[in-house]
Amino acid sequence: MSKQTSPSVPEKPDLLDAPLERIVGSRSAKKLASLGLETGRDLLFFFPRRYAHWGKLTPLISVFEGEDVTLLAQVVSADLIRNRTRGVRLSVELTDGVGTINATFFARHPGALSVHQRLLTPGSQHLFAGKISYYRGRPQLTHPDFERFDSDDPQARVERPIPIYPATAKCPSWLTERSAKIIVGMVQDQDISDPLDQNVRESHALVPLIEALRQLHDPQSDEQVATAKKTVKWAEALVLQAGLLQRRAATDEDAAHVIEPGSQMEQARAGLPFELTGGQDQALQEILADMQKPHPMQRLLQADVGAGKTVIAGLAMTAAVDAGYQAALLAPTEVLAQQHAASLARMLPVPVELLTGSSKTGRRQSVSELAATGQAAVFVGTHALIQDSLQFSNLGLVVVDEQHRFGVAQREKLREDREIVPHMLTMTATPIPRTIAMTVFGDLDVTSIRELPKGRIPVDTFLVNSANPAWVNRMWERAREEIDSGGRVFVVAPRIDSTEGEDSELSNVEDTLQMLTQLPALHGINIASLHGRMNPEQKAQIIQGFNQGETPLLVTTTVIEVGVDIQAASMMVILDSQQFGLSQLHQLRGRVGRGGQKAICMAVHRDGLPADSMKRLEAFASIRDGFELAEADLKLRHEGNVLGGAQSGGKTSLKALRVMRDSAIIEGARQHASVLVNEDPTLKKYPHLRAAIAQLDEETEWMERS
Repeated sequence: MSKQTSPSVPEKPDLLDAPLERIVGSRSAKKLASLGLETGRDLLFFFPRRYAHWGKLTPLISVFEGEDVTLLAQVVSADLIRNRTRGVRLSVELTDGVGTINATFFARHPGALSVHQRLLTPGSQHLFAGKISYYRGRPQLTHPDFERFDSDDPQARVERPIPIYPATAKCPSWLTERSAKIIVGMVQDQDISDPLDQNVRESHALVPLIEALRQLHDPQSDEQVATAKKTVKWAEALVLQAGLLQRRAATDEDAAHVIEPGSQMEQARAGLPFELTGGQDQALQEILADMQKPHPMQRLLQADVGAGKTVIAGLAMTAAVDAGYQAALLAPTEVLAQQHAASLARMLPVPVELLTGSSKTGRRQSVSELAATGQAAVFVGTHALIQDSLQFSNLGLVVVDEQHRFGVAQREKLREDREIVPHMLTMTATPIPRTIAMTVFGDLDVTSIRELPKGRIPVDTFLVNSANPAWVNRMWERAREEIDSGGRVFVVAPRIDSTEGEDSELSNVEDTLQMLTQLPALHGINIASLHGRMNPEQKAQIIQGFNQGETPLLVTTTVIEVGVDIQAASMMVILDSQQFGLSQLHQLRGRVGRGGQKAICMAVHRDGLPADSMKRLEAFASIRDGFELAEADLKLRHEGNVLGGAQSGGKTSLKALRVMRDSAIIEGARQHASVLVNEDPTLKKYPHLRAAIAQLDEETEWMERS
């Protein structure tokens, strides 16, 4: 694949690339490092999460247990109390004007708390930073840091917003605020590549980027904050969209094989034991139309769990082989690769070859020879397909299943250094909200299959409080009923054993297996376990035993999340379900009911969960459609990591944009970037935008959508 040449970037200013210890001192720099801030650039583009005002206290109803908070609160009372054993404590009652929270400070003797007593007087307002815990049903802060605002100008004190930054125990918000003010006082206009051209600024009432950065970190009014926020969002959106469009333009210049669908694809379609849904047929037509073009397809196929995207990929690969070319299907696990190979071999009238990490030497050599000689076939495998010793000489189509399991470098391996670039189809069964698709996959065409195959019944989902023994007992009785009627039951735990992870109380496979074997309701049932520490042969043997009914109850980790297709599976029990994200829960639920039977999913959760965790589980239980669930997930989650991990989180993230809230800005930036790139593909007329794209690409590997 031809690579886009990076534009020349102005020499980096020393200030932005300087380590923070040279800007704010080693002591502050060490604390800022706990937030992941290492350089001047990191700090300058680390934005406040919100703004407070003196006299407008933080609503205490918004805090939850375990959260690191920065609260603006008023002191109601402060009492020095001697402990029953040694030492003293200062118990400070704080209020937001409605509710109260207790802040407690401990010391060995009263003198150590004299400063606290002098400052924390009834009626005074302070910023308090610490971790929320609960004691006897009430929220509290233990030994929080606190800061009082002092100003000679009472009017400025009331009007000036207080930036509140994400904080850690080592770095309270006000330390970040002071450090940020240092750098905005030092930064010069020429230090920043401003991607916003004059037309955008005038059309949308924006300010120069350098001015917006100063106003975000050291605002004088709410109006300044609003304009500054809008400006940095537009700047970020424009850089992202212009970069994506440049990437797409570069791909469109590559040459690809023109693949016309032939008789074997029609034969494969006619031989299917079912008719394609309307969504499947539309997806197939879009893919085949792309493959008939002389430049490489760049398409993302997203479908709800069980919507049949693999069938579409199989038909597309058949078209490639029928035209005399090779097709490669890259799967994230050996279990999934083996299942794909077996199902495709049954379904397709073309050769199917399997290669995984555990393949024997003879098999490896045979597949390698077929690939090198240009034999037209479907090659299915894991990362073994992209190893250096395997060279395809006639590759026409690459399909990547569960694309988020592979990094960009891995996915592009099969397309590197080729004069004729293969078409690329990436697939995901984790539906992606439209705004994320536009932001993260803006260089791809997106096809969505929303409807389930005929006869597929949505899975009923129920929440089970683990503190209710009657519900739990009934759940295991129901599992027995499913097995007695010929079904299979998955029991998913978040851990393999009690030593894994920090929380030893979480359910694990080993202890759950032992508990279930002793449960009267499951007496006489053969139970097996499955997890990631097992080798591929063990996994395959266990799944076969589960499929055939020899061990109809399987205790497992999320290793079965993707691709495991057991037609008889009719019940899913997810233990400690609060530990999983919505997309992962939906993927797990998709493992049952695949044979068209009525199926159920029981999500067991801890008692007394925070409100946000319960909202997530309630959404899971009430929403069956994966696309609707993805939108709900986006609304419920704190949008921190979108780029690099739209579904699972990653190192690259949007700094100012929030894809749900700022969809209008993203769409506007997309339209403007399209105009700029169409008239000037290299952005030679827009050197600051070009430099900003290069900077983002260099610093964060922003195209890494793993």
